[in-house]
Amino acid sequence: MSNQQFELIVGWLYPTLMSTYGDRGNVIVLERRCQWRRYYVNVLPLDQNATADDIKSVDLIVGGGAQDRQQEIVMRDLQGAKAEAMREKIENGTPGVFTCGSPQLLGHYYEPGVGQRIQGLGILDMVSVHPGENVRRCIGNLVVEVTATRLVQDLKEMLNGATPYLIGFENHGGRTKLGKVEALGRVVYGLGNNGEDGTEGAFYQNAIATYSHGPLLPKNPFVADWLIQTALRLKYQQPITLSPINETLAMQAREVMLKRLKVNLPTPAAAKV
Repeated sequence: MSNQQFELIVGWLYPTLMSTYGDRGNVIVLERRCQWRRYYVNVLPLDQNATADDIKSVDLIVGGGAQDRQQEIVMRDLQGAKAEAMREKIENGTPGVFTCGSPQLLGHYYEPGVGQRIQGLGILDMVSVHPGENVRRCIGNLVVEVTATRLVQDLKEMLNGATPYLIGFENHGGRTKLGKVEALGRVVYGLGNNGEDGTEGAFYQNAIATYSHGPLLPKNPFVADWLIQTALRLKYQQPITLSPINETLAMQAREVMLKRLKVNLPTPAAAKV
């Protein structure tokens, strides 16, 4: 099968309600990296007008951040057949990246600083609680060593054996506590899930949950390629390997940020996919 015959449908969760702090950039990166490889890509908004069948049709899911009010609107809509379709996709391994507000919706619940508890889908074994309006938000640059076992193995293959580190920017009031779900990684710089236990995000099946805005994927293009490659392999049931893209500028930008933060870490080599 040639590149021209590969096609991915990227489902974008509630674009007008959940795209805080530039998270639209994650969708753009996925779209461009598919196009550069001459893959067909279609971005499908999964909003109030979408159906359960629309959710079932996607190959990759992107969810962004949102304010408390917008999260309430989303959860009122994401019920019934649509909620079951989302659970089915994630449980069956559909890859996705979920930032800030969207991971809270995938957990058991989010308790805002003011207002009623917002029940989540319960896909991720975690809860998020805002400690109150008088408590400082978790804001700033974020560097995370990926520790989720299977994801580490996959990313190391794409990085010539280098340990994967994520660079992002966090801005959240809620504090997340994980249950049995595996953490995405270990905080090297910043606060992460709650500023207490050193964890950041969560990883379940092929779903990446994180507080990293930035947006995440332009700063960590190897994660975008992991999502694309995982989606293609699942859809076409064959050992697809992506063609390489010149990552010189992206890796230089990562080095600049690490130096600015005075974080002395090995920088991942250019991806070989």
